[in-house]
Amino acid sequence: MPKLDGYETAKRIRQRPWGQDVVLVAVTGWGNENDKLKSADAGFDMHLVKPIDATILLQYLNKTE
Repeated sequence: MPKLDGYETAKRIRQRPWGQDVVLVAVTGWGNENDKLKSADAGFDMHLVKPIDATILLQYLNKTE
């Protein structure tokens, strides 16, 4: 993304009234504990490392409905 990274985008979404209930999933190539903490701090609900397991994503999304 040219101007914002995903962390900043998530933070800005969470600052909006409509962004409180949006499900945000980080999909990234980075997956150590520090990366996961950074995602959580930015407001992501879930952190997945590429290539993602679609089954895990769908189970999470179905659980949040």
